[in-house]
Formats: sequence, C-alpha cells, structure tokens
Amino acid sequence: MGLTTGAAATQSVAPEQLSGSGRTAPRRHRSRRWRRALLASLITAAVVVPLSAATRPEIPAPAPAALAPVTAATLGEAYAANRANAAAASRMAAAHGDGERAAADRAMAGPGRSFLTFDGRGSGRATEVFGDLAHADRVAVLVPGSDTSLDTYDRFRAGALALQERLTREARHGIRTAVVAWLGYETPGTVSTTVTTTGRAEEAAPRLREFIRQLRGITGERAGVSLLCHSYGSVVCGRAASGLDVDDIALVGSPGTGADSAAGLHTGARVWAAHGADDWVANVPHMKADLFGTTVGFGTDPVSPAFGARVFAAGDGGHSDYFRPGTTSLANLTRIVLGDDPEATHG
Repeated sequence: MGLTTGAAATQSVAPEQLSGSGRTAPRRHRSRRWRRALLASLITAAVVVPLSAATRPEIPAPAPAALAPVTAATLGEAYAANRANAAAASRMAAAHGDGERAAADRAMAGPGRSFLTFDGRGSGRATEVFGDLAHADRVAVLVPGSDTSLDTYDRFRAGALALQERLTREARHGIRTAVVAWLGYETPGTVSTTVTTTGRAEEAAPRLREFIRQLRGITGERAGVSLLCHSYGSVVCGRAASGLDVDDIALVGSPGTGADSAAGLHTGARVWAAHGADDWVANVPHMKADLFGTTVGFGTDPVSPAFGARVFAAGDGGHSDYFRPGTTSLANLTRIVLGDDPEATHG
C-alpha cells in the first residue's frame, strides 16, 4: 500500500471538520481543498465503492504442516516439513489448473528454501528465513504491505535477500545475522475496500505478536531483533507494538500507524521512520476520519516531528525501493539492524 510522508494534517478529524472555510491565503486554501478532495476519494474507495476486479477463485492446498513449537534444535525439521507442504500445494494447484501458483509453490519447495511456516491456501502465507537463525546475533523481521501474497512473493523475497546480503557484508567480525520475511497475514489490495482501514492490521497484530514470541523461543533473549515495517505493514506493526519484545521498529513508506505519536505505540523499542523523496505515499494526507462507524486513515505521519520517531535518510527512492540494493534506505536499515546509528535526513 502506499500512503505516507508529507506534512499534511496529522490529527484525527470528523468529516464535517474537513470543510473549513475562513479567510486564508489562496495557496493554503488550495492545498486544503486538495487534501480534502484526496481524503474524500480514499473514503469513497474504502467504504462506498465496491471492487471492480473479480475475486480470484480459491486455490486448493493442503492444511499447514502440524508441527510442535519450533526450537533452535528443530529448525531443520520445520524447514523440511514446510518444503514438503509446498510441494504438495504445488501439485494441488497444478491439478486445479493454476499453473502460476503451482510454479510459485514448486519454487518454495526447493532444497535451499527455509520456511518456518507455509500455507498455500487462498492468497497464501509464509515465513521464510535467510541466514542461520539458530545462531544469529542480529535478526531482522520484515513485515510487508499491500498486494503481497504467494503470487507476488518474489518481490518481497528479493528485498529480504538484499538485506541479508548487505548485513553479511557489513556485520562486524563474529556477528551473525538472519532475516525473516514474515508474510503472516492476508494483506489488503492496493485498490480495495480494506487498504485505508485498520481491519487487516487488527487481524494481523495478534499473529505478529505470537510470531515474535515464538522467534524468541528460537533465538533466546541474546539476539537483537529489529522489526522493519513497509507501507501497510507499519499499520500492522503499530497495532502489535505494545510490549513487543523487539529492540527496534523501523517504519518505511508508512501511511501512519494509527497512533498519534511514537509514545502512543507503548513500546520500549527504538522507533525509526523514513520515506523516499519519490514515494508517492508522501502526497496522501495523514489524518483519520470516522465515517459510518468506520475509521478511515491512520493518523500522524511517522516522519513528522509531531510523531517523535527517529527519522533517517531514505534517499530518492520510490515506494517500492526501500530494500533495493544500493539504496540509501537499505544502507540505513542495515545499520539499524546491526545496532548502529543510520544516516539522518538533511533539511
């Protein structure tokens, strides 16, 4: 999803408050009208307009592998069981006539893949590990935004791989790292009735909290854990943050978290935020509006001074570029995961 940056209004408002008049400078008046029009469009998309795209038929797949709680000693068994489940899902998808999903599942069943969880049903869920999780000193958990599913998983995986490769290069001697790509919830579609509301995040937050608890059962308390949340994933992280056993929470390309401030997340973790200069989400007004019992929007912009996060540089990239190799954003996310200070924004 993309809603983010910009110094647009950040406080919760009711719809009637969006129509303010009065004597203002023409430029401010035009800006205010533009923000109202854009918010109205978002409200319409989220609450009123039905989806025009046809819903994809349910894809058959076996139930997830039944596993005991995973420990450092049983990681290999979990990886093998989930590869077998992905292979079975591939066969079922092929029999169903869905060659695209069959190919995606088949790739996930490859001998080099390491999944803590895999569920090929519907849009799919998966949790993939890059690196030696059992012995990692620093662990990054990536939480994706909208339009992430097994069918689009490769782009999410590419970002996780790029981060792990950079962590491996830049970690100090003796520091071991791992990255976890957590597709543990049904993400909203970018053009959908769910992308501007917290419904999917409310469903996902308990899953993310439980996953972090299980992760600590593997890594122990010695490992530093960073939660890296992209786009709508930052709404999920905002809902899950309270009391979460992580060291850092980084929000990139964020539409807001639903909280008015970093303090409102009720976390002891360091809270970071960034947006790329070319991220279109910067042009979306950061506000919340109550309409027909539904809250639309996610409130304060995490990169604004009012939110109180530690803002770091993300370069000139767009909404999908935060984990792209060679970018300022990836360099700074690497520093955060390694426990170092990232480059700050300038100006």
